[in-house]
Amino acid sequence: MRDTLRGLRAIAAAAPAVGMVTCGVGGSSLEIAPVDAEPPRLEAAAPIEGDALVARMVPGEIVAGFAAFLDGIQTSKPAAYVRSGVPLVHGTVAAVIRERTARTLATWHGAPVVERRLYAPADLVGAELVDHLGAAGLSLVDTLDGKADTGARHPQELLALARTAVQRAREQAEIKLAEAWCLSERRPLYIDGGISGSGAAAKSAYAVGVVKSHKTLYASSGAVTVVTSLPKGARTTAFEIRSPRRTTVASWYLRLRDATGREPLFGLVRVEIASSAFTVAHADLVSRWILAERAPLSLPDKRWSTMAYGIRDCEEYLRAIA
Repeated sequence: MRDTLRGLRAIAAAAPAVGMVTCGVGGSSLEIAPVDAEPPRLEAAAPIEGDALVARMVPGEIVAGFAAFLDGIQTSKPAAYVRSGVPLVHGTVAAVIRERTARTLATWHGAPVVERRLYAPADLVGAELVDHLGAAGLSLVDTLDGKADTGARHPQELLALARTAVQRAREQAEIKLAEAWCLSERRPLYIDGGISGSGAAAKSAYAVGVVKSHKTLYASSGAVTVVTSLPKGARTTAFEIRSPRRTTVASWYLRLRDATGREPLFGLVRVEIASSAFTVAHADLVSRWILAERAPLSLPDKRWSTMAYGIRDCEEYLRAIA
């Protein structure tokens, strides 16, 4: 960020006609700013384990089965504003796979992936500034994806576009690592988040996505109670998640911790695996692997009830280097 600011200030001094004003390093991250979120919703999914969504206890001995963990982080901060309040946002994305050997986590080869770029609508900042940025070696990602747009935009709308672009870059970094693992390894990988958008990894028998947030609940109105009342150590029967823009995956809900006296989604995760890898026995095995990751606790992280310690280790490692 400091290197980027030095470059931007040099441009502002050399080319005052572009009308750019740089921001301080201490600006707030967009990730902690309030944003308008889509409302939570229910979405029906096609059952593939029985005719309806029901709860069942996960049978068998709980064992640790994951060889590695994958997660990513992002940070985006306004670095400058030009013309009619158009922001230049400095975005950092990073992703890593941390491999477990004898209870010790270490960075897998080919990782981490760390990228730092500026994000702005190229058409709105103007060709002159784009040329100056290129000459200064500052990589610019066009948040309008090359679309022509010379009209005025609300600065907060443009900040939201930049944040979304940074998020896409983080997802691509995670996909890159997930695919590299699945092409070279034959061991299970715990991925923080869904895998349906992960290309080849979404079809691999070795990728397991674990979703901690539940803005969309995949249950009909009559089956919501099945999900919200799952006891500790139980899972729902499986269903398929289908989307025209993503790979179809098999999925189910799993309760990691006792939710008695807590909100109904406490300790609840949703698991995704490749549809081709689904069998009832494999779903039970993967569930036992995930249940084994409840210890050690990921404290002091507020998401400890659903976060595996291996994922917390990924985040702490990335924050230290990026």
